[in-house]
Amino acid sequence: MSIPVDLARLGMAVTERGGGAYLLTVSDQGSPHAVHVSVRLDGEQLVADVGRRSAANAAARPSVSVLFPARGDGDYSLIVDGVAAVAQNGEERHVRVTPAKAVLHRPAFAPDPASTCAADCVPLVASPRERS
Repeated sequence: MSIPVDLARLGMAVTERGGGAYLLTVSDQGSPHAVHVSVRLDGEQLVADVGRRSAANAAARPSVSVLFPARGDGDYSLIVDGVAAVAQNGEERHVRVTPAKAVLHRPAFAPDPASTCAADCVPLVASPRERS
């Protein structure tokens, strides 16, 4: 079941999970690059301090994901897909992610065979295609 909700709910979900998350970018070779980052909410954007490789990946391929892992058994992971912008101030690099889609996700105990999702998913932000 998909239930799109507004960005205010995303902010609450991020706040509930604290700042620890994984930033997922794509390398020049097309392979995934995952790093643990401290994420803060700034308005409607997620902001993280990153290293050179993550900054370069996000600048070259700005479609990124931020994964807040499940906090325990039965909990949801929060997955946010968005568009990244990279800023640099001296040696400090920041990635600002504007969310495009977000879901709470966990394995389903008894998935519905007729569903397109074989897990227990709760959309938080609908993709632009789903909003129309």
